[in-house]
Amino acid sequence: MSTKIEWTDATWNPVTGCSKVSPGCAHCYAEAVTQRYAGRPGWPADFKPWTPDNAAANVVLHPERLDAPLHWRKPRRVFVNSMSDLFHEQVPDEFIDRVFAVMALCEQHTFQILTKRPERMLAFCSREAHWWGNKAGIARRADYGKPLPNVHLGVSAENQHWADERIPLLLQTPAAVHFISAEPLLGDLNIEPWIPVNAHSTYRAARGAVKYASLPSLDWVIVGGESGAGHRPMDLAWVRSLRDQCRAAGVAYFGKQAGGPRPGIPLPGDLGDQEAVLGERDVYGDQVYSVIPLV
Repeated sequence: MSTKIEWTDATWNPVTGCSKVSPGCAHCYAEAVTQRYAGRPGWPADFKPWTPDNAAANVVLHPERLDAPLHWRKPRRVFVNSMSDLFHEQVPDEFIDRVFAVMALCEQHTFQILTKRPERMLAFCSREAHWWGNKAGIARRADYGKPLPNVHLGVSAENQHWADERIPLLLQTPAAVHFISAEPLLGDLNIEPWIPVNAHSTYRAARGAVKYASLPSLDWVIVGGESGAGHRPMDLAWVRSLRDQCRAAGVAYFGKQAGGPRPGIPLPGDLGDQEAVLGERDVYGDQVYSVIPLV
């Protein structure tokens, strides 16, 4: 499905519905859209607030949507589950397997997965065996530990607390590209422990931070303010700090929006620069991964 989200080309929602887990969820756009369209075809018959108590009713699997990317011929960036969280506790591993099967078979697309549940993502992506099934059959990943090169994994990091909690788990997860979405940005962020200083050294190693020295670095940082009724203000100094950290480290920076009463208000000047993430890093050699179709 086409989208107005600036850092992607399309959305794909084999799961809809979620539950709130941190301050960035307070004014969730997906919850607001679901409430607006409740009762219409393809939407919940009755709206229930996205609280943990309502998660079993709100999180819905849509197996009929799984094969959609297989029919898209033109390569595109695809935001997976813009209306949910693929790694929500209500989504069984078997269904996540099927989502990964489709991504493995659609080598022409780049899939972007954003979660607030990196501990589940890490556990799933670190399993010793992956069997991925979809409507068309089954695909198996041949080489354990080598991530799909067309799947980018990210976490939301709305403030320093959640950056500190989520980014280390993200960087422990095998992925071709690691990214964060600092939207809505609710405070100043120091991401220097997780970005390189240059191609040969890292801030964390230089500072002797052994805890993070063996982790890969962030590849892409998306920054944006909150929009809509009741939006919380974002200080441009926070944005400038993130932009400067990315510039110094050679990390791709994407200034999405300033925030305000409506979406799409641009950030001023070069704070609104929008860089695409670099191509998938072939950190495992020429054969990053292989998929074996099974009968």
